Amino acid sequence: MMNGMLVAGVDSSTQSCKVLIVDAATGVILRTGRAAHPVGTEVDPEAWWDALQAAIADAGGLDDVAAISIGGQQHGMVVLDAGGRVIRPALLWNDTRSSDAASTLIDEVGAAEFARRSGSVPVASFTLTKLRWLADNEPENAANVAAVSLPHDWLTWRLRGFGPENPRLDALTTDRSDASGTCYWSPATGEYDRDLVKLALKQEVILPRVLGPHEKAGTVGNLVVGPGAGDNAGAALGLGAAPGDVVISIGTSGTVFAVTDAPIEDESGTVAGFADASGNYLPLIATLNAARILDSIAALLGVDHDELGRLALTAEPGAHGLVLQPYFEGERTPNRPDATATLFGMTLASTTRADLARAAIEGMLCALADGLDALTSRGVDARRILLVGGAAQNPAVSAIAAQVFAIPVSVPTPGEYVALGAARQAAWTLAGSLPDWPVSVVATPAVDTRSTIRANYSSQL
Repeated sequence: MMNGMLVAGVDSSTQSCKVLIVDAATGVILRTGRAAHPVGTEVDPEAWWDALQAAIADAGGLDDVAAISIGGQQHGMVVLDAGGRVIRPALLWNDTRSSDAASTLIDEVGAAEFARRSGSVPVASFTLTKLRWLADNEPENAANVAAVSLPHDWLTWRLRGFGPENPRLDALTTDRSDASGTCYWSPATGEYDRDLVKLALKQEVILPRVLGPHEKAGTVGNLVVGPGAGDNAGAALGLGAAPGDVVISIGTSGTVFAVTDAPIEDESGTVAGFADASGNYLPLIATLNAARILDSIAALLGVDHDELGRLALTAEPGAHGLVLQPYFEGERTPNRPDATATLFGMTLASTTRADLARAAIEGMLCALADGLDALTSRGVDARRILLVGGAAQNPAVSAIAAQVFAIPVSVPTPGEYVALGAARQAAWTLAGSLPDWPVSVVATPAVDTRSTIRANYSSQL
């Protein structure tokens, strides 16, 4: 049915907008486009709209494309007035000014009650805390808010022809994965908790209609527009992740998330109980420190990442007792915002370039393994790890991951999996059935668990 049809997937991330034009039947990527986003923790959404149009043009346009879906960075706050105008620059997921608002909301509602009602406990990244910050710090702007949307919601709305020139706020749509990152939509019930929104913003507003996993958001001419997704859910869809799979993404920050067939609540706030883009659930933990750990130690040793990996593989597992606790910029999991990195176990034997290189990789992976433990402690079934992100392509990282984790590790071929997941969703929306696109892997190291690595690391926590 989809032979010869093309679909487009978009990843509107923090740094840039990527567009993939994909064969709907096979998943083969035919064209790509990209455009940069401004740097910062708050951005005028018009910059995203300009970048989307530029990236589409860079990909050869949409004239021959049958459907499109937009994946995007989660949690951002885009507030609109009654005329469909953006009231102030969007606060992004990495804007931490609402941390006090998060604490206040927890005091007012209770952590356990938040977990029950929304699947998550508020932190500064979530949309709800940003709404309270707006009400407390910019009351005039807050009073003008008629609708609240997320980055991918707003871009989908604009793509469909809405905006200040056509301000149909009731036409705003979102999907369950992105809605679940607001802290005012429940994956368990599939409903908004409008009382939480009113508590935060101190007024009622229009919220986007939550579409089903392959429900059409609308059309632009003959182009079908899918519901879109949050970035992590888009990546899971692009990777073909299913229950039993855990995705560990090593980027600037780290994420560990699993696909489950039941919602998860964690009143400690360690695990965020998100939804995925397929109808399942996506419990997730995030770490602030990931690939930057390797950047720092590589710079200290005066080597590139490849040489850092070669050095690390010449050292023994456990680095002769040298342990790097890698909280360089504080940490979110565990919640130690004021922590710093510490090097333990320095002896004449262990203080070598090779052991330091290995301690950096082991420390990064052990911190992510702690995140995996947090998921499994909430009942997540973990049978396979999909290791993604730029650092995952380093052979030393995948080899040492097989020694840190006790379950099989696969390293998929590098790719834009958020955009690919959005394209797969677009094909699903177009045809009514989810295509089975193959995902190739570049490494499947045999499980080689060395318990001394995590034992040394855990002894220093």
